[in-house]
Amino acid sequence: MNDRERLLAEGSLWPLIFRFSTPAILGMLVNALYNVVDRFYIGRVPVIGPAALTGLGVAFPILSVGLAFTLLFGIGAAANISLSLGRKDRAAAERVLGNTVTASAAAALVLTVLGIVFADNLLRLFGASDVTLEYASAYLKTYLLGTVFVTTGIALNHSIRGSGSPMVSALTQVLGAVLNIILDPIFIFVFGLGVRGAAIATVISQVVSFLWVMGYILSKKSLVKIRRANLLPRWNTLWSIFSIGASPFALQLAASAVSIVANRTLKFYGGDDAIGAMTIMSSLSLLFLMPLFGLNQGLQPILGFNYGAKNYARVRQALKKQIILATVYVAVCFCAVLAVPQLLVRFFVTSALESANLFATATAALRVLFLGLPLLGVVIPVSNYFQSVGKASVAIVMTLLRQVILLIPLYLLLPVFFGLDGIWFALPSADTASFLITAFVLFFEVRRLRRLEAGEEPAAAPAAQAGTSE
Repeated sequence: MNDRERLLAEGSLWPLIFRFSTPAILGMLVNALYNVVDRFYIGRVPVIGPAALTGLGVAFPILSVGLAFTLLFGIGAAANISLSLGRKDRAAAERVLGNTVTASAAAALVLTVLGIVFADNLLRLFGASDVTLEYASAYLKTYLLGTVFVTTGIALNHSIRGSGSPMVSALTQVLGAVLNIILDPIFIFVFGLGVRGAAIATVISQVVSFLWVMGYILSKKSLVKIRRANLLPRWNTLWSIFSIGASPFALQLAASAVSIVANRTLKFYGGDDAIGAMTIMSSLSLLFLMPLFGLNQGLQPILGFNYGAKNYARVRQALKKQIILATVYVAVCFCAVLAVPQLLVRFFVTSALESANLFATATAALRVLFLGLPLLGVVIPVSNYFQSVGKASVAIVMTLLRQVILLIPLYLLLPVFFGLDGIWFALPSADTASFLITAFVLFFEVRRLRRLEAGEEPAAAPAAQAGTSE
């Protein structure tokens, strides 16, 4: 057992959680700035700002599909690498890494071609108006040109984290996001490229991040290596990646589907200003929830390694501590929403006359939309737990529960009776129902872990076995 493996198996949990989660949280927060910073600057472009901001909101569902594939390969690879290293099977971990490179690059190329060809038709279908289509199309088509670097780079960065190098993974995200912050105002205002300039800045930043990731993996510092023989797709290895990555993949696709339904419903009941308000809410949600996802990333190698090593008491203790941290954090965010909603909205729109309607709509909606935020301190960590220990089917159901099974019907049903207010109340209603079901599932899972600790039942094999002989 090397030092890194010993740390995962025996290190004091609180320091270990902070050691692994802090860089991941920092990286996720900075990574969230890719979209948030774009919206921050675009919302301040004179005259066109509100319409351009709404255009980005309409383009978001298509961008979410690309992000879904980065999570499919990235989270699936990271979990399998952690599980394989926990079983001391480095060869299996490297097969996962090689297949991740091939599959993510191939998926990205397909998405690029399809996205560019059908961009305008999809944008109109998803809620773009004659006013906002120009801005949505300009951003989307430019961004899609860098999809292969985005998808492959982020997927490999997850693999670095899964091999036990969270700081390198976080630095990669910081590098790209800081570069994006610097380049955005240059391309938007100095070069006068507006919305297209924001997309160019993001693509350049992601390319640099990709080159950084490849440089690390090809160096002697990387615990797992890319080997030519492992680039050839192998079904068993791909299945091990897909089965675990399917949960975050489904979540992101669900987010895309929810955005489509929400945008179309908002367009009918509230018009472009309502879509713009939801775009602001989505941006704030990114800022609020990315630290939770960073905490998930920090816990993933701890949960995966110890579950693979059958150290169930440590798994249970780590999950408990994760829920405590997550709940305290979302409670603080909720207090901020209640206290200063106007300040949060003002971050994205100016006080200019053309922004007045958007500002009023977003401020009124914000407190309602985030009513269920404190409950996500349980919902999100529990879904991550099932994903980290290889229980793919449970993770998928838990993931889809809030975003699809509950939220989409509420978006369609509540506005019929309550108009635009019904759309705002749909999200907290889904959060509440999801929390109650998640708490029920968690109760029985904790009981199962206790029985495994006591040796009262045999351990089930993880759903994905990356080390399967091929």
